[in-house]
Amino acid sequence: MQIITTPNAPGNPALYSQAVVTGNLVFCAGQIPACPVTGDIVGGGIREQTEQVIRNVAAVLNAAGSGIDRVVKATCFLTTMDDFADFNEVYARYFHGKPARTTVAAAGLPRGVRVEIETVAELK
Repeated sequence: MQIITTPNAPGNPALYSQAVVTGNLVFCAGQIPACPVTGDIVGGGIREQTEQVIRNVAAVLNAAGSGIDRVVKATCFLTTMDDFADFNEVYARYFHGKPARTTVAAAGLPRGVRVEIETVAELK
């Protein structure tokens, strides 16, 4: 097992791994819409937050030797399903391979964000 850490995505290495590689798979921890440099949550609505989350996921996957195009499973958490259509519109711009996906409404997400995404991807 290999622990993946990158400064190009938010995370707290003292508490959890941004990703773990085992075998030919990368298990990426849930990413929220935090700026990797400042740690601040990005402003705007679900569209802007989803864009930042996907940038963070991509950074972790790239650090592991994978990428968005190699995602086989995504688990997506929204604080309200009212955001589902706008979330889907942004998501579809990045996940062209149509990985398996679960999207659920969560009663609350860290730091009051509207979206969090975790992924499993193959190595390149």
